[in-house]
Amino acid sequence: MTQMEDNALNKDHNSTTSMPNHMAELGTGNSDQELTLNLLGSENDALDQVDRALKRIEDGNFGQCEKCGMNIPKARLEAIPYAAQCVRCASEEEGVPVTPRRGSQH
Repeated sequence: MTQMEDNALNKDHNSTTSMPNHMAELGTGNSDQELTLNLLGSENDALDQVDRALKRIEDGNFGQCEKCGMNIPKARLEAIPYAAQCVRCASEEEGVPVTPRRGSQH
């Protein structure tokens, strides 16, 4: 566990050993702790995706959809540089229907 995760989990225990004066204080502390841990998890996920994109660059297949093999549009890579799938495949994986655009290859 990282230092930030340790701090988030032990924040209330380190600052005081007494119970909060009001139940709302307890809820706020728990909410802050949960938010911190969620942000750290999201940050770790993003770093993992960037690492995988760097590996694809090394392997020579950056910009190709891992699922269908089609080229990922430049606009998508500009928006999400670590994208591993084209919009269609990513949407299908997430269960989101995609309407094909006129003139689209995929």
